[in-house]
Amino acid sequence: MRVLFAGTPSIAVPSLEALAASSHEVVGVLTAPDRPSGRGRALRPSAVKSRASELGLPILAFDRLGSAARAEVEALSPELLACFAYGKIFGPRFLALFASGALNVHPSLLPRHRGPAPIPAAILAGDRETGVTVQAVARETDAGDVYAQERIPLTAEETSESLAQRVAPTGARMLVEVIDAIAAGTASAVPQDHSSATHTSVVRKEDGRIDWTLSAVQIDRMVRAYTPWPRAHTTLRGEHLAVLASQPVPHGGGGRPGTVVRVDTSHGILVETGNDLLALRKLQLQSRKPLEWRSFQNGVPDLVGLVLGGP
Repeated sequence: MRVLFAGTPSIAVPSLEALAASSHEVVGVLTAPDRPSGRGRALRPSAVKSRASELGLPILAFDRLGSAARAEVEALSPELLACFAYGKIFGPRFLALFASGALNVHPSLLPRHRGPAPIPAAILAGDRETGVTVQAVARETDAGDVYAQERIPLTAEETSESLAQRVAPTGARMLVEVIDAIAAGTASAVPQDHSSATHTSVVRKEDGRIDWTLSAVQIDRMVRAYTPWPRAHTTLRGEHLAVLASQPVPHGGGGRPGTVVRVDTSHGILVETGNDLLALRKLQLQSRKPLEWRSFQNGVPDLVGLVLGGP
């Protein structure tokens, strides 16, 4: 089949690679325009654009999917749209360009965690499993019929970064399998149970701010869900402090949340929370390099007794 692939971040790259290596023809790659990045704010291509360029595939990057964009896509004569984390909504006139329809790879067990942030949402919710769904693109976000779905168990140790690395190759394989089935005329899809749907929202920088009155388990989920961005953070003597790795430690507690109560040689820097202690195992003060807890402690010898999150 003649396929237009749409995707932007690194999680979508394996799907592009799998399609390019399949029996189907990738007639073009639709991705986000170059964006400013880094301290110098230089324009940088998306991960998908970089890989598409290496593969020698035609690249399309539009600020909006208006008439000009539709004309360029139509000129490629695509039969099917395959999408993974493209970042824009497809309107009905755009979708009408694909006679065989449009597919979307979504890294959750739909209808759970519809929307833009399913991976951090699964970690924040403490889900015991997540998965990958290949669905038909529908007018309502992530509400299309399901062609394929696979479950992935969670261990309560995943970060958003590590989980994305797990789901990406699974989604790539599933996407090609579904397109193979569509081409062969054997594909079938089932409607979602819309009454069971849950929804996610875009992750914002301020979402990573730690509320020490939450339980140690909840804060640890934040640390993992917001790795690599926006990173769970607090303050130490008014200075921005990112918590890069942590571990809940059962403890009766009862002290002031945010207080560094002691340093444990087995666990790390122990901080009081709303319930139990949280061991801080890797940290980074603003404009400094990340440090394991032992090295961090050496740089702040009066750490015990300080209250995190204050001015």
